Amino acid sequence: MFVLELTYTAQLDRVEEHQGAHVAWLEGLYGEGVLIASGRKHPRDGGVLIATGVDRERAERIAASDPYTTAGVCEYRITEFIATKTAPALEPYREQPSA
Repeated sequence: MFVLELTYTAQLDRVEEHQGAHVAWLEGLYGEGVLIASGRKHPRDGGVLIATGVDRERAERIAASDPYTTAGVCEYRITEFIATKTAPALEPYREQPSA
């Protein structure tokens, strides 16, 4: 599982110019079953996506394909973690550490 944290590198008005494309891009990832959560950070200086069922290479491609990234208004930090405990509703996403 991956936490993809994006931080805006441009003024908010420039970011908002690309918000529609970013939201459509997110919807596509939800449709593929890749994302299980996403949202803005508070204060609003970026956002967070939780991706599952992908490897590091795919997580990096996801970050690179964000319309915010291609417009040059954000940068990503990608963190992989093993979700060994979850809320009951997220049980299908629990993982086992590799040996």
